[in-house]
Amino acid sequence: MNILFLCTGNSCRSQMAEGWAKALKGDVLTSYSAGIETHGLNPNAVKVMAEAGVDITAQTSQHIDEFKETPLDVVVTVCDHAHETCPWFPAGCRIEHVGFEDPPRLARELAAQGASEEDQLEPYRRVRDEIRTFIETLPDSVN
Repeated sequence: MNILFLCTGNSCRSQMAEGWAKALKGDVLTSYSAGIETHGLNPNAVKVMAEAGVDITAQTSQHIDEFKETPLDVVVTVCDHAHETCPWFPAGCRIEHVGFEDPPRLARELAAQGASEEDQLEPYRRVRDEIRTFIETLPDSVN
């Protein structure tokens, strides 16, 4: 199954999903990630994935337009904004929406409240673990 994880900037949630899918389901899924924009890899996403034993440093931030010629079976939108505003979805593929909170936004809110850098990683870790739980259900949950 060819699966694309889509979020706004392809920097955090979709990157984590791609990393988990490759690590946990590489035998049954060919996984990609993209954004409706490209923001580069979020360093905190890289850090918390490494803590869990998954290296996503070789992944790159890609725009959904790069996948126009890729045969995809499923696109999973991992944020509401991408689900609501994606300019196109590949023909013939199913669209599934599984929204996760935005760790960078949550971390900024914590920082504004005076939270330490370590405490600002908590939303990244929580969302990382929620994404892992979802990935563990694949491919059955999207068939």
